[in-house]
Amino acid sequence: MAKDRLRIGLVGCGDVARRHYLPALADAADRVRIASVMDARRAAARDLADDIADWSPDARAFDDLDAMLAAGELDGVIDLVPAPLHGRVNQTILDAGVALYSEKPIASTIEDADRLIETARARGVRFLCAPGEAVTSRVRWLDGLVTSGRYGRATLAVAHHADPGPAAWREYTGDPRPFYRPGVGPVIDHGVYRLHQLTTILGPVARVQAMGGIGVPTRVVRGGPLTGQRIDVTTPDHVLINLEFANGALGQLLASFGTAATRAPWLEVHLDRATISFGGQSYQHDSPVSIFMDDDTPAAQEAWTDDVDVPIDDVGVVESGVRHFIDVLDIILKAYASFEDGRTHATETTF
Repeated sequence: MAKDRLRIGLVGCGDVARRHYLPALADAADRVRIASVMDARRAAARDLADDIADWSPDARAFDDLDAMLAAGELDGVIDLVPAPLHGRVNQTILDAGVALYSEKPIASTIEDADRLIETARARGVRFLCAPGEAVTSRVRWLDGLVTSGRYGRATLAVAHHADPGPAAWREYTGDPRPFYRPGVGPVIDHGVYRLHQLTTILGPVARVQAMGGIGVPTRVVRGGPLTGQRIDVTTPDHVLINLEFANGALGQLLASFGTAATRAPWLEVHLDRATISFGGQSYQHDSPVSIFMDDDTPAAQEAWTDDVDVPIDDVGVVESGVRHFIDVLDIILKAYASFEDGRTHATETTF
């Protein structure tokens, strides 16, 4: 392995770290090593450090964030703590002048988010936040198709994420209760992926109108340490959001943790002369894409075309975001190395 690998700190050693982030980082082990891990549950930090010893043998385990940051030797930190804690944890990391990638949301309030951005700007450090939809191949493909004007203007987009939420995920190993309480819920946890897609394609939102309610007030946990326990839902598990974009386009988002399942397209974009529809499940790398073209040319076929050639990533959207963070850090640090020694440094980036 390379001696100059990026040194990454990991804050939060739970389900998301183990199922998504560590596999993505391990795949980049020729460029990245975990230098330190931190969790308020010290045993969880120690267990994770032991589990990555084959590719990050010197990872140190901490149960205190300040102590981890004070130990130094970090090129960047990834924040994977529970969502309500993001604002405070992110502020501590940025105050220390360390580059940061945070799971969503960036913070719990606009004021906190603005403060974080200003801190990153003042400290001169890179600050990125999930989700990584904008860097995925299919969203870049869709954005290019829309902005090309090939089928006219995009005037309407409809998106959804609807399932029972993490209490029903048998593979989930964490505590699902925060997802059904104020501060998280289906919009912050999963609807944000659709909002990121919509704003990447259609730009900023000018006005919002929404409704929310609790459809299923209690849940039985199906997986993880709380299997069999009943939990109360205290924040809306059905949310409908209507959006008016600054460019005049309209959008609609359904975000729900109160549905059994759905076969509705998870994203449809309507243009003057075409509709682009994404089926299957959004987390599938090869989820199908269909286009319906409707124009006045003799060659037009008023039928769905299902064999649309869309580029496919080799990782999911969560992994795409952290991979992008690593690539950006690689460029920045190689640039500073070049300042110091006057030499040209090859990067490993692929975007």
